[in-house]
Amino acid sequence: MEIKLCTKVTKIKCCFYQPFLCASNFLNKFAPNKQHAMFTFEQYLGFILFLTILTTGFWLMIFLIGFVIPYWLSGNLIEWFKERKKAKQSE
Repeated sequence: MEIKLCTKVTKIKCCFYQPFLCASNFLNKFAPNKQHAMFTFEQYLGFILFLTILTTGFWLMIFLIGFVIPYWLSGNLIEWFKERKKAKQSE
């Protein structure tokens, strides 16, 4: 993958997606003669995919820790107490 460079200092307003791809308008105010690296569209899509997978994994972990594991533990404890009670009654 090749990184494209923003070489122009423009006074034209950016497209709606450019702030995500290149920070040239912001950086050119402070360093107008420097070249700034810019994501290619494929790199941008890869980054968005990475964030999506990371966010999905985070919320899955929260769901498992907050609901599934306590549900499983409480169900096992209830069954254990029922078996224990039944064993005491049968003696």
